[in-house]
Amino acid sequence: MEIITKRIADTIEDSDITIKEIAKKLGCSTKQITRWKKGEAEMGIYKLKIFCEILDVSADYIVGITDNPKSKK
Repeated sequence: MEIITKRIADTIEDSDITIKEIAKKLGCSTKQITRWKKGEAEMGIYKLKIFCEILDVSADYIVGITDNPKSKK
């Protein structure tokens, strides 16, 4: 889970979107996003899909299957 936590945190930090904006689009709290960033909670598959769409990042990258962060749209 360490790689997932790191990539979630890095993707958020590298984006131009605030945690508040991400939370609103995901329909969750900023506290929940902070818990994902710290590895205190796991992101469900549905939230992961939306997260990846919002930040234009590949889910394969987030979960460690590839090192290429670009989405394959």
